[in-house]
Amino acid sequence: MKQTNPPSLRRAAGVASAAILLALLASGSPARVQAQAQPPRDGRIRANVNLVSLTVSVQDASGRPIADLPREAFSVFDEGTQQEISVFEAETQQPLDMALMMDTSLSATKELDFESAAAIRFIKSVVRPQDALAVYTFSEHVDRLTPYTSNLAALETGLKRMLPGAGTSLYDAIYLAAGELARRPPARRRVIVLVTDAGETTSRASFDDARRAALAAETMLYTIVVRALHSEALRDLAGEHAVRTMTDSTGGAMFVANDLSQLDRQYSLIDQELRTQYLLAFYPQPPPPKKSVRHLQVRVAAPASADGALRIRHRQLYLTDGGIP
Repeated sequence: MKQTNPPSLRRAAGVASAAILLALLASGSPARVQAQAQPPRDGRIRANVNLVSLTVSVQDASGRPIADLPREAFSVFDEGTQQEISVFEAETQQPLDMALMMDTSLSATKELDFESAAAIRFIKSVVRPQDALAVYTFSEHVDRLTPYTSNLAALETGLKRMLPGAGTSLYDAIYLAAGELARRPPARRRVIVLVTDAGETTSRASFDDARRAALAAETMLYTIVVRALHSEALRDLAGEHAVRTMTDSTGGAMFVANDLSQLDRQYSLIDQELRTQYLLAFYPQPPPPKKSVRHLQVRVAAPASADGALRIRHRQLYLTDGGIP
């Protein structure tokens, strides 16, 4: 991303209350939410742990999903200790709550039209009646263009309201979307799909704030990095590394589009993965201490038909009552 002098952030006269933020996010009209992107004063997001659930994607060496694996093929480890799998669903039908976040910084109107059309095709493919999706844009501000809904017409209308901007509040976008997803009903998969060039210039939240919020919300992050500039000397390599680190820790995946014409392909890969995920859950034994960070590992026994080593993706951490990674 070409660096620009970020505009001064709009600051409220005081810290807005949580009630105001909830009212903004609950409305169906575009909601300017950047001014609320302030992490808690003690830096902690609290989550109580009882049943620990995680979604697992299993692919062969060529990236093709492997379906119909039995429970016995999976082993789950919490801090190296194998756990008993209490819940198992192959190709889970658990509903999706998804935040689709579009980076509109320094975009031309023509590019926004192309991005909007690709996103509309993705939404029509991935959203089922039991799912809910909200459309966000971010530049120097984070705006939510639609409420969480499965109404395709409303989502399409929201995408057509995207406007170009300057600056990039990437961490604010993840922080705010994760916070809203955390307030969604339980027993639903939480997903952020982020389309960006990985630049970051104007966030009030830090990398750690955004990553911690995504982990606390048990949200999978899927990132499509659009590399408009192909030379490494011109790309934001540090930003790409930060996004990949955050994406990997949540159990999602990062894809690269060398130009906007490749967006449909990357959206298709995300759609395919979300439709072929396994749901696992366990009660940690021994019970973990409070205010800790727990490391997860999943092993999968490869079926005889597998082509090479398996690719396994799942969230790598969970937090107990305010643990900080």
